[in-house]
Amino acid sequence: QLQASGGGLVQVGGSLGLSCAASGRTFRDYVMAWFRQAPGKEREFVAGISRGGGSTEYGDSAKGRFTISRDNAKNTAYLQMHSLRAEDTAVYYCAADRFQRGTRGASSEFAHWGQGTQVTVSS
Repeated sequence: QLQASGGGLVQVGGSLGLSCAASGRTFRDYVMAWFRQAPGKEREFVAGISRGGGSTEYGDSAKGRFTISRDNAKNTAYLQMHSLRAEDTAVYYCAADRFQRGTRGASSEFAHWGQGTQVTVSS
């Protein structure tokens, strides 16, 4: 199971950090990713990280502003967001998949999902 936390209200230009805590003892076997979904829009890939944490990939909207990381000893993945914009407002979901080959994929390629956490960026 995945439990996302850390969402909230932040002003434009601000920063926010999200966490995704996973249960179980095989966290290191899973590729982790963050997606987001704004009202009326499709779920969008934000960032992904390899099992060991050595490889990361970002969606175009996240490049240069967001950082994904993981701590396998704590069974937790993170998304640090900076220079937030109003268009970053969305529900953010963490996702995991044991068989994902890369660090980027469509939402349909990830088998396990957290419940989502709301991020609202106000201008």
